Amino acid sequence: MPTEKEVYDGHADQYERLILREDYENNIPAAIDKIKPFKLADVVELGAGTGRLTRFLADSANSVRASDLSLHMLATARDVLSQKDAHNTLLCVADMRRTPYASNCADMVIAGWSFCYLAVWGEQQWQAELEAGLAEAQRLLRPGGVLIMLENYGTGFETPSPPPHLDPYFSFLKNEGFQDTWFRTDYAFNSLEEALDLSGFFFGAEMAEKVEREQWRTLPECTGLLWKRY
Repeated sequence: MPTEKEVYDGHADQYERLILREDYENNIPAAIDKIKPFKLADVVELGAGTGRLTRFLADSANSVRASDLSLHMLATARDVLSQKDAHNTLLCVADMRRTPYASNCADMVIAGWSFCYLAVWGEQQWQAELEAGLAEAQRLLRPGGVLIMLENYGTGFETPSPPPHLDPYFSFLKNEGFQDTWFRTDYAFNSLEEALDLSGFFFGAEMAEKVEREQWRTLPECTGLLWKRY
């Protein structure tokens, strides 16, 4: 089981295999649209990875500026988006605390399963790192815009069970005025073998054992959606 940094630096192919199985009921676009319709919106995406969100945002948004620190991950996003002929989308390598975009350029700033790493990797300065990320998002947003984050509320669970190490992060966001809701983003694998392979690679041996014990070809997952309007 690689670390998150190892995945982002060298396992985009495996990551792409995983996300193609995630949210088989397509709940993510509807959940985002309830908070802020993205049709014809100008969107900035932070920590875009291989374009898990980018690919459907690009279908309806006026523009999508998507960035990530990992060129390796963005290379896969580029290939995916080139097949969609997404001319309204710009990809660039950038730190989410210091993007190259103009102030007041976005109706929505969104970060999927990435903003939490400012806290996780921030060590003793984690609160300052989060504050820098929030300040950058606010700079990018037009008045009335919204910052949306999607985070893991528990893989292998049918009801929310967020990873305990993220408790301080979620408490910080609550104190900053963020609202939250949750929904299911279950993985539907093509076979038990694929479920064992990918769940073990990304979530560890204990998860793979649970998948085998439960004979899960559909792996339950809860996703949290947190948002704040500016």
